Parts: sequence; structure tokens; C-alpha cells
Amino acid sequence: MPAAFDDIEIGQVVSLGTRAVEAKALEGFIAAFAPGWPVENGAPDVMVFAIWSRLDAESSAAWPQTKRLGVDALRWMRNPPVGELLRGRMTVMGKDPVGEGKGMIIAQHDLLDEAGRLVFSCLTRSIFAR
Repeated sequence: MPAAFDDIEIGQVVSLGTRAVEAKALEGFIAAFAPGWPVENGAPDVMVFAIWSRLDAESSAAWPQTKRLGVDALRWMRNPPVGELLRGRMTVMGKDPVGEGKGMIIAQHDLLDEAGRLVFSCLTRSIFAR
């Protein structure tokens, strides 16, 4: 991600990295949060959201993002199986200066599988330093 709000461009696509659905993590998640979920159904939606959250947090740690205002319009397409490698990306959909030294970015975040098919998508609103 560019160093400041003014350098961010609408339509810009940013990689959020990759993360595999690990068998041990899936089993532990099901035991703790989704008892009775059949492991053959793949990662539950909440685990997919957790994988995205981890990729987003790791990627955005060095960004000039000062606050996440919201995560909206969640959409799940499928539950990835064990071993599936998920790739995150963020596409800047809009931006608006909102005050001295700050601007708001609206972005679409997607998790794609190894074949490039959509697994999960959401919109975010964030404040960035200018």
C-alpha cells in the first residue's frame, strides 16, 4: 500500500498474502466454535472470516491506516477444504478526504482459492493518514 492517502488510487489492487486451511487449525476451530460441523464440509464461514482477518491484519500493519470504520456486505461463496490455499486481495473502490490530514478509503476485500474462484468477499471503510 502506498505511504499516504493521497498516493492511493481508485482501482488499485493490493495483495493481502496467502494462507492455507490447515487440518489441525480446522479441527481445533470446529471443536471450540462449531461442534458438530462435519470437517468434510470445509472451513466454516466464521473460520474463513478469521483467515481473512489475519491476512488483513498482517498486511495492513505497515499501512497509514489509522482506524477501520466498518466491515460490511459480507458474502460467502463456498467453504474451502483442508489444504486449500487462499489468496487475499484488496481493491480500492473509492476515496474521500474527510478532514485535515485524513481520508476515507472504501475497499473490496476478496479471498480467492487456488483456481482464482471467490471464496469470501466484503467491503471495508477505513481512515488513512494523508
